[in-house]
Amino acid sequence: MTRKPLFLLQLCFTLAVCLFLMVPVILSVMAGLTANFFVGLSSGLTLRWVEEVWRLYQDTIWRSLGIAMACLAVTTLIGIPAAYVLAMRGGRMARLIEETITLPIAIPGLAIALALILTWGGLREFRMSWLFILVGHVLFTLPFMVRSVLAVMLSINIRQLEEGAASLGASFSRRFLTVVVPNCRPGILAGALMVVTLSIGEFNLTWMLHTPLTKTLPVGLADSYASMRLEIASAYTLVFFVMIVPLLIAMQMAARDRRPRRRIAKDMTS
Repeated sequence: MTRKPLFLLQLCFTLAVCLFLMVPVILSVMAGLTANFFVGLSSGLTLRWVEEVWRLYQDTIWRSLGIAMACLAVTTLIGIPAAYVLAMRGGRMARLIEETITLPIAIPGLAIALALILTWGGLREFRMSWLFILVGHVLFTLPFMVRSVLAVMLSINIRQLEEGAASLGASFSRRFLTVVVPNCRPGILAGALMVVTLSIGEFNLTWMLHTPLTKTLPVGLADSYASMRLEIASAYTLVFFVMIVPLLIAMQMAARDRRPRRRIAKDMTS
């Protein structure tokens, strides 16, 4: 009986925190769907502001998606082999390399952007293209891909599985593509969706790397808040939510490996 009041107190506190976090989001969404936010719902609901956002900023939306997909391709091509080498090698050197790879997470995005500008800013064509932003996004998101794949490799003992395939005469390329990659699918999916969502939503680094012709979605969002009506800025936020929330949900679902670890190992060795 003494636990019930404590449970109710914890429940009320949790609901209060959720309400505190959700109310601003709901108000922001409603502002983008009302004809006049200061009048309220009595002014009527409209998609006019969403259409205005699409007309003014659709290039930033497509550019963000393009950079995110390119970032995913690069981090996948680099991250999976890197995780494989770290898992197979082990030891102090592997841990040192792993920690070095994760350094961009600890360094502020503005510092990374400044370093890129000082290093490559002299290449005018490169500096003015979206590829310059892509480099920054790859540096920022690569650790998430490597860590996700590496965690799966270590949990299923990928070394033992590969040695078993090698004893059967499989070449390195066949072992990597038919044993390593399929076994790491949960980590690859989780890392991929994390890379995409982080790339789409990254602002600090992108804000310093972008030019007037290479604005991305978060930069356009900040621009709309600074120079447009509140309704347009809120509608832009709504568009951002529509893009990012499904990816976050998919990321959570992909990160859950519903199959027991022992079952995976048994299936791969049989």
